[in-house]
Amino acid sequence: MKDENSDTADLYIFGDICAWAYTPAGEQSGFTLVNQLEQLEAKNINVHINSYGGDVSEGLAIYNTLKNHKANITTICDGFACSAASLVFMAGDRRVMNPASLLMVHNAWMCTAGNADQLRKAAEDIEVITQATVEVFKERSSISEDEIKALMDAETWILPTTAVEYGFATEIAEPKTDSEAQQSAFGAIIRKLIAPEAKLDFDKIAEKISAKVVDAIIAKATQKPEKPDSWASFFGKDENHEN
Repeated sequence: MKDENSDTADLYIFGDICAWAYTPAGEQSGFTLVNQLEQLEAKNINVHINSYGGDVSEGLAIYNTLKNHKANITTICDGFACSAASLVFMAGDRRVMNPASLLMVHNAWMCTAGNADQLRKAAEDIEVITQATVEVFKERSSISEDEIKALMDAETWILPTTAVEYGFATEIAEPKTDSEAQQSAFGAIIRKLIAPEAKLDFDKIAEKISAKVVDAIIAKATQKPEKPDSWASFFGKDENHEN
């Protein structure tokens, strides 16, 4: 999704990360994400994430695709970024946690069957796959490999403040103030009323209108009522003539 008048675009991963992804349902795979990226000509791309995760292979593919992309990538955790989705979150040059959001990290797991040798081989394979995800966290975080592995062993849920402390996130999103929300609403109205090609600073116009409206409300609320000439005139009576 891209605003034609902006150099910033938004992508959304609001579902499972899997090879059979169906994008309209919010799911993503490495393939669907590449298709979306090819349609964008933007210097800045915001990747919004709310996902329980999914396939490690797809998570790693998306991580590497975003990390190596020419645009400035900002990943934003809008809800959960769990498992493979936490890998995608690590792809951002900026990694933003919303105040009410969570990361979750854990070891890779798989289903398998077979004889003793095959089961031992599967255990060795899953350890290697888990190490690949450890390498992602090592590259981005400020904690040691042993600390990362301990978090993954414990299947750890991570709050925004802790994510920043560990280096998993670079910042926590600042909530909008009432005045900012009001200005944003005014800005949206102005954009509807004025031709999109007009070279105007909509936010500055909205700020001025907002300030004038607030001043008018305050002035009206604090205005002292005019004192009537007499109680009779206040009640609509002529002092010299009774009704």
